[in-house]
Amino acid sequence: MRILIIEDDAELGPLLKRDLSKAGFAADLSSNGRDGEILGNIEPYDAVVLDLGLPEKSGLEVLSTWRAKGNNVPVIVLTARDAWHERVDGFKAGADDYLGKPFHTEELVARISALIKRSKLQTTGVLRAGSISLDEEQQVVRTDDGTEFELTGTEFRLLRYFMHNADKILSKSQLTEHVYDYDSDKDSNVIEVYVKRLRQKLGKDIIETRRGQGYIFRPQSS
Repeated sequence: MRILIIEDDAELGPLLKRDLSKAGFAADLSSNGRDGEILGNIEPYDAVVLDLGLPEKSGLEVLSTWRAKGNNVPVIVLTARDAWHERVDGFKAGADDYLGKPFHTEELVARISALIKRSKLQTTGVLRAGSISLDEEQQVVRTDDGTEFELTGTEFRLLRYFMHNADKILSKSQLTEHVYDYDSDKDSNVIEVYVKRLRQKLGKDIIETRRGQGYIFRPQSS
């Protein structure tokens, strides 16, 4: 899953990018509202972490503009702990959740995961598809027979996106946009390598190749 962080604090922004990357997200960072708004319009993010007190364009303006243009990307607003009015303004502008500063990164990760699950209509506490379940905290996948496989960061992000979009045709470019951050070398051919690795772990039939179209994740029923 791909996350956009719009935060101008020179220490907090890079810290959030590092911690969210460690948590298994492809994270991009923008330090001002103008550039952040543009990224949110042109890149396919699964969620946005948005500070309100931004230079060049405030977080509220960014959010209001997105919603007015029909951009419904899930947004978590960062506010000062005691600034209740900012939270109210954020919700009115279209925010999906808020988190008061200071906060623990673990709570932010949990809120992002919950927000993405709600947006994908995934309501259970475990990300599950067919006979496999994905432990998002440990970044391992388990099958119903008790077999457990550790995943690399890219394998984890790719499998999570597949599981959120089971039985849908996903092109290489679409997978690439959701698995890698903005600064990565987005070679769509590399996706083939990671698809092969997932097949080796979970079975060759779990990911179907549609020539000229992409891939379909077809989890086996237990």
